Amino acid sequence: MTTALLRGDDRVLNVVWPNGTSADFPFLWLRDNCPSGFHPDTQERQFDLTSISPDLTASGVSVDAGTIVITWEGEAHTSCFDPDWLFSHRPGIGLEDPAKVEPIHWHGDVRQEDLPRASANSLMADNTTLLEFLIEAKKTGLAFVDGMSGDPDAGMIMARRIGFLRETNFGTTFEVVSKPNPNNLAYTSHALPLHTDLANQELPPGFQFLHCLANEAEGGGSTFCDGFAIAADLRAQDPEAFRLLSETPVPFRFHDQDYDIRRHHTVIDLDPFGNMQELHFNAHLAGIFDLPAALMEPYYRAYRKLMQMTRSQKYVLTTRLEGGEMVIFDNRRVMHGRAAFNPNTGFRHLRGCYVDRGEFDSRIRVLSRNKR
Repeated sequence: MTTALLRGDDRVLNVVWPNGTSADFPFLWLRDNCPSGFHPDTQERQFDLTSISPDLTASGVSVDAGTIVITWEGEAHTSCFDPDWLFSHRPGIGLEDPAKVEPIHWHGDVRQEDLPRASANSLMADNTTLLEFLIEAKKTGLAFVDGMSGDPDAGMIMARRIGFLRETNFGTTFEVVSKPNPNNLAYTSHALPLHTDLANQELPPGFQFLHCLANEAEGGGSTFCDGFAIAADLRAQDPEAFRLLSETPVPFRFHDQDYDIRRHHTVIDLDPFGNMQELHFNAHLAGIFDLPAALMEPYYRAYRKLMQMTRSQKYVLTTRLEGGEMVIFDNRRVMHGRAAFNPNTGFRHLRGCYVDRGEFDSRIRVLSRNKR
């Protein structure tokens, strides 16, 4: 049986659940989150926090038919809480999130059969398979899909099964082919060093979907590395280099005749708790560093060390995408690149699009509801 007790001096409600778990809920938090303060259909908050005193006091509590009922001093109002709801929202714990998936770091010796892989038909037809695939793709940041049709829109259709597509200055989709007068190195036959896409954007795109329609040319192997694994090793081996790359913003820029898009980012981006949450690394979109002169040389040493690590076979996975195969990767974690290819020896065509991380996570959460 759940028990509830007011501790007025501490201005909290103490709740103890049948499993022995105990938690304190501040009075102001309880009043702010009273179920009556949310719209019944949209579940958006309607309660006006400024309408009550910050010194609000509870005058009584009872547990009635499994519901915790609180009466408030000086208010003709009672708040009714489901104990299970309170358990899920204990202060300091946070709501359980099915999309909160711990990353699994990998190195260049990872076997491709150990990375997530599924057939296009199964992902399009079965929600359970799709959910398992998305969770595994979040763990590694890199996954593959087999059996894609030759329809140029097949990758976009698959991506839209997960979420809205992210449009950029290159369009909603982009064609990775060698073409005259390119405005990006991806549209040449040159080698591309490992990088994250569009680090010049205010918010770089999240997950990238690259559908291989043809890969008949000599060369053109695809390369990938886990940027989180590199950053973790750098943090352990050279804390000062890690500090500089995670604390010092540098400029990135893309410009052609129609666009001039610029943004300062740290190369390694940490969340408020010091955990790695994304990388911004793109040497061919790096702007002219505008750091103070005294900081320039130490920063270049750190930046160059990270760049050298992206060239090491310890971290780099090399593969060759075939027609009908699609690769999906977290563009703010996994760096990607390719070897040079000879366009005179055959046609190479990949079609890409982006789905932002928020959309990817939302799909995991919605699909997870059916498992409960």
